[in-house]
Amino acid sequence: MLVWPRSPLFRKYFRYFMLLVSGTLLASEATGLYFSYLETRAAVLALQREKAFGAAVRIKQFAEDIERQIGWTLLPHFGPHPGPHPRVPGTLEPRYLDLLKLLRQAPAITNASWLDANGHEQMRVSRLSMDRIDSGIDRSGEPAFHQPTPDHPYFGPVYFLKETEPYMTIAVTPQTKGEGVTVVEVNLKFVWDIIARLGIGKTGYAYVVDRRGQLVSHPDISRVLQKSDFSALPQVQRALSASSHVDGVADDSGTGNDPQGNPVLAAHAPIPELGWILLVEQPRTEAYAPLYAALGRAGLLLLIALPLAVLASLALARHIVMPIRTLQQDAARIGAGALEHRVEVKTGDELQALAEALNRMAARLCQSYTGLERKVAARTRELERANQARSRFLRAASHDLRQPMHALGLFIAQLNERVTDPQTRHIITQAGVAVTTLQELLNAILDISRLDAGVIAPDVTDFAIDWLLERVGAAFAPSAAEKGLRLKIVPSRLAVRSDPVLLERILLNLAANSVRYTERGGILIGCRRRGKRVRILVCDTGIGIPREQQEAIFREFYQVAHSERDPGLGLGLAISARLARLLGGRIELVSRPGKGSAFTLDVPRAERSPAPMRSMPGTDATDSLGGAYVLIVDDDALVRAATRSLLTHWHCEVAVAADGQEAIAALAGLGGLERIPDALLCDYRLPGDETGIQVIRRLCAVAGRAIPAALISGDTGPEAWRDAKAGGYVLLSKPLAPAKLRALIEHLVAASRAQRARSIDTV
Repeated sequence: MLVWPRSPLFRKYFRYFMLLVSGTLLASEATGLYFSYLETRAAVLALQREKAFGAAVRIKQFAEDIERQIGWTLLPHFGPHPGPHPRVPGTLEPRYLDLLKLLRQAPAITNASWLDANGHEQMRVSRLSMDRIDSGIDRSGEPAFHQPTPDHPYFGPVYFLKETEPYMTIAVTPQTKGEGVTVVEVNLKFVWDIIARLGIGKTGYAYVVDRRGQLVSHPDISRVLQKSDFSALPQVQRALSASSHVDGVADDSGTGNDPQGNPVLAAHAPIPELGWILLVEQPRTEAYAPLYAALGRAGLLLLIALPLAVLASLALARHIVMPIRTLQQDAARIGAGALEHRVEVKTGDELQALAEALNRMAARLCQSYTGLERKVAARTRELERANQARSRFLRAASHDLRQPMHALGLFIAQLNERVTDPQTRHIITQAGVAVTTLQELLNAILDISRLDAGVIAPDVTDFAIDWLLERVGAAFAPSAAEKGLRLKIVPSRLAVRSDPVLLERILLNLAANSVRYTERGGILIGCRRRGKRVRILVCDTGIGIPREQQEAIFREFYQVAHSERDPGLGLGLAISARLARLLGGRIELVSRPGKGSAFTLDVPRAERSPAPMRSMPGTDATDSLGGAYVLIVDDDALVRAATRSLLTHWHCEVAVAADGQEAIAALAGLGGLERIPDALLCDYRLPGDETGIQVIRRLCAVAGRAIPAALISGDTGPEAWRDAKAGGYVLLSKPLAPAKLRALIEHLVAASRAQRARSIDTV
């Protein structure tokens, strides 16, 4: 049962609530006024900055338009070549006509002169005086002649013609200094028009000063004619400091004083091309007029609200003390976990509604605990679907990129076999190395999903490590030379037992990291024997890696603090570390900031020295495929054309198809069952829902016997590998090296011929 408080408690809480409500009102009004002051000031300054930058842009565009108009006069003129001191008017006529056009097209230009390469005035056209042709006046000592460059025109200081109108000299020189310099005198009345029309409120105005704080333009032209110096004004000092500050940051409080000492709010915008600064000012009393009105309204509101606060305190002290205590106790029980407990407050007002809401909240908490696992499971499914969508996108991107890369490798292999010129073969060989490197880098970036799925298995073999080091050196020699770095590959006679493709990816990533973060010095790549293992080293004199970051750099998407020099994905070292673990090794790092880094990887040493591997396999191919029938099924026309051309060069008879229907038609076109292909090469992903495995089975059914077949695909998803393994087919990823393609086809053709021989023996 609810009991009303006694009189002393009532008076006590009445005083508390009186202070609380009154203090809240006062604090609320004070806070409101303070933020109103900030918002008003920010709004005024924002408006001033907007107008200042807008006017600055218009003035800048005015100067750039003049510069572009002058540019038309800098085009070269072809004709008779003058002597050492040209004075023939006929040779100057094109220039003269160009300057006349310039005055006609740019009304702001009053005078235009052309100075030859020696600084002698050859002509001058003017709106205010007689033109001069071939005058030869020596103006080489003027800044307008020796200061402009092809990339930076000369903008002179502002001066006044007859102490009435502001002018400025602009000089532009072409890319070739021998073409002379075009010098114009520009009437800045246009700038004065912009400043005069730029008003803020009733009495606000704008003006322009140069780098020294000298007044360039002002609505009151008399101030400009008096050559007023505004450099002592606080807002001008801040603007000048901002334009010269090292970090480009300066005080921009917006306050200042006008020349009469009255406080103003000011904003500025630089015009760096001209060396000017545009400032916009408004008297502070005018800018804060709305705030002063709000202050009066707030005072009136407080006079009305304070008596109401007294009444509110009475009501609060009477109706809140005990119900709040009850609510506090019951809420504490519910918060402690007693969700079945309910609050009992019968006051017939908002406190009772609050108690009922608290009871409903407790009931909903019970329900939410019951359904929490269901919601977590639903969110988990959503995340899985999102991950699946991302994986599908990556697989699609990988497939679309691998198709043309596969075709490019096949085309380069054909060029290498057809060309006999040594220089051309050298270029093709280097292009082949570059394409191979690009293909392997593409695999390293796009096949990280295969590492996650665990479908990459090392193909371990014995090979000479020197072959691999030469390939890495050839891949990065151009980029190292471009940066002025020394790239040294230490020859070695050692042989290792590992996966050459995966090991090369590791070394390519380590070498790329060294070249990227080395600015001077060089990179050393070599190896040394360590018992039954071979230690491969990639050392550089780069920026180095702090000790606290040496473990983190092997995580995905992590980059050191210097990564802004060459931003990337942050995957190279992460992929290298995971590939090293796949090969049973571990990449170790020794690095000192500012001194360089040394990456090492130990691999097993081969028991015997294998035959050296070739950089461009397939160049000495035999005629083991002569007369073989091969059917190619691929939905990419470029891949079909490249494969067909390469296999035809290998003396194969080739039929191609884009899907299963065309493949069946091509099979019939080969002459029926008597001309069944010796080998079938099929893409895994085909148009529609058809897969290469389904096409192979359909073709075998039509032929009446098994056809040796293999799958090639740009799809790196794990399902493709699982399907191929379940069907008993070999699946190779695009892009595929020509040598590996030839080895695959030779294997299929040999199996087909052996199968045919067994059939004859059986008969």
